[in-house]
Amino acid sequence: MILMKLRPLVVATLAALSLSGCVASPTANEPGTLSVVVGLYPYAYLAQAVGGDRITVTNLTKPGAEPHDLELSAVQVAAVGSSDLTIYEKTLQPAVDAAVDQTTPAHTLDVTTIIPLEDHAIDEDGATAVDPHIWLDPVHMVTLAKAIADQLSTIDPTNAATYTTNLGALTTELNGLDQSYTTGLAHCERSAFITTHAAFGYLAERYGLSQIPIAGVEPDTDPSPDRIAEIQQTAIKDGITTVFFETLVSPALATSIAEDLGLKTDILDPIEGITDQSRGDDYPSIMASNLTALTSANGCS
Repeated sequence: MILMKLRPLVVATLAALSLSGCVASPTANEPGTLSVVVGLYPYAYLAQAVGGDRITVTNLTKPGAEPHDLELSAVQVAAVGSSDLTIYEKTLQPAVDAAVDQTTPAHTLDVTTIIPLEDHAIDEDGATAVDPHIWLDPVHMVTLAKAIADQLSTIDPTNAATYTTNLGALTTELNGLDQSYTTGLAHCERSAFITTHAAFGYLAERYGLSQIPIAGVEPDTDPSPDRIAEIQQTAIKDGITTVFFETLVSPALATSIAEDLGLKTDILDPIEGITDQSRGDDYPSIMASNLTALTSANGCS
């Protein structure tokens, strides 16, 4: 992960960069709406679903960009400071943490205060690391959606009934997604699956699966030859059929391992952002595609 030190004198830098035209502007706030800034797509999805037309959402991570390595422009730092609410996940994106500390927005929601992060095993030695991918568990998303609705209702009590109604519709959708996973993964020939990096610990834990990550929690970690050999041995032992890769990371290593063993490859999306390669255009549709991929690879019926 690339750690980014925010530039000092934000106001002066902002003025200079604006004149040069080098900084992308945040989403223009619609008149009469709350400005909500989020660190990455899953929280943009929740905020927009709960807030509806009462809020304007700015996602600090551009589509196709790796959110772990986010760096912020001065304009984005200023947007954090001027927001009515900033939703972020502490430690996942250090640049956002620093912007929140530096600009002190009116209201913030650090999702890790609602869903504490867990350590998940990432290699054959049992080494662990904090897993930030809490959004891949639909049950956790329901909990976070309620926290967002509470925040918006506190900031804007006049429209609290709207946020409550929107939360109800979103909760129904997410609960349906959870039920689809519970049913779809209840009877499988195998529970283990191989994926590019250790993004799926919460999903695996929720639905009785076991992820075998090629790399660690951070997607740019290179696995050792011993790790690759261990994965190959596990794939043979467990009868694994598929090596999963994802849309924001090169599939080269996954493809190489699969070809060596005569296995298939497929996409399992950590939903850190939406791109043209995403198998869906929003969180629920991509989660549904992930379920289809898992049930096919693991022989579920």
